[in-house]
Parts: sequence; structure tokens; C-alpha cells
Amino acid sequence: VQLQASGGGLVQAGGSLRLSCTEASGRTFGNYSMAWFRQAPGKERIFVAVISRKGGATNYADSVKGRFTISRDDAKNTIYLQMNSLKPEDTAVYYCAAKYYNNDRSSALPSGYSYWGQGTQVTVSS
Repeated sequence: VQLQASGGGLVQAGGSLRLSCTEASGRTFGNYSMAWFRQAPGKERIFVAVISRKGGATNYADSVKGRFTISRDDAKNTIYLQMNSLKPEDTAVYYCAAKYYNNDRSSALPSGYSYWGQGTQVTVSS
């Protein structure tokens, strides 16, 4: 599995960005649960959102509920993270991650995922 994240940038507080993560190796994308994590400078990588295989279920960190939306388009081997009402505290490098659908490790911990993208920087100015 090869994941490529894109869409980061610099935005003012209150603005929006949409991140994308595409699987490039041709694996059966629909067999994977997909997630976004983020890591601010000097801090641990933390969970942001997860979407199940076939998009039947989603879950979000409390800090982004109601502002961020995760979605997937299996025909394009891509997931998205729509981020609205951005705050300076959302500033971080955002990583996409994948795990096979029958992997029962925690969906909210980085250790639960087998594959990672390279990260995309999101900076929110006040």
C-alpha cells in the first residue's frame, strides 16, 4: 500500500481546506479502513478521524467533531478530510493511514495502522 497525501497549505482561522490521500499501488482500496492523524511540532501523533471499509462508519476526535468530515471514494482509491472552521490549534502535519479491515487493533492509535502517507502541512494563522 502506497499512500500519498496532499492538499495542505496556509489558511486563516475560520477558513477551510480539503486534504486528499490516494493509494497508488493498485491494492484493493476498499478492503482497508482509512484514517487521518496529525502531529504538531514537539507533540505526539494523534487521531483525527477514521472511516471504515466501504464508508459505513466514521469516528472523530472530540476536538474536530462538527468541523471536519472524512469521506472516501473507492473508485478513485482516495479518502478526503474536509476541514472547516479551522483554528490555529489545528496547525500540524496531517498523515493518512491504512489498515486491513479485519485488523482489530485500535483505530484511534497510530500503532493500529500498517501503512502511512508522507504527511501534508496544514498551517492556520490567527
